[in-house]
Amino acid sequence: MRASALLTGARHLDVLRRTLDAFEAEVPRLERWALHLAEALGAGGRLLAAGNGGSAAEAQHLTAELVGRYRDDRRPYSAIALHAESSTVTAVANDYGLETVFARQVEAHGRRGDVLIALSTSGRSANLLRAVDAATRLGMDTWALTGPGPNPLADCCDDAVAVEAASAATVQECHLVAVHLLCAAFDVAVGAS
Repeated sequence: MRASALLTGARHLDVLRRTLDAFEAEVPRLERWALHLAEALGAGGRLLAAGNGGSAAEAQHLTAELVGRYRDDRRPYSAIALHAESSTVTAVANDYGLETVFARQVEAHGRRGDVLIALSTSGRSANLLRAVDAATRLGMDTWALTGPGPNPLADCCDDAVAVEAASAATVQECHLVAVHLLCAAFDVAVGAS
């Protein structure tokens, strides 16, 4: 391996380590989210999750953990990754525009008391901002996992975790940690065994 690749890797890990050290302050917030999510989903509600690109992958990872399981066995909970509905996404984008692909699905699937979680490294994605607006009008709770704040997405949600990192890759890595922390606390809240 070339020395420059090793140096780049070392820098990346150093930045990630420092970002995670600062990110530790968000653990209590994620535990509160987990308690609220356990109550909402336990009462028959659902989680809607949305993101673009790598953030879409993190959103889908979260919904898979809730419908399947994180670590411990428990019953499945309703969670939908809105970007994963490929026929719906392409039909809505074609007929109404890309900026409406998540909002239209929120209007179709969301109900008062449900939760929308929007993931974005920039916090500026128009389709996520519209989804949050639709969720707010429906009486849903809205949370965001974003990159550095302040940003429009964090500002328009009920609560947000903004990862202070210059690199989108580092933000996404912290979002994955957030997903796992949220799922672990959720499992405790619902009494998974």
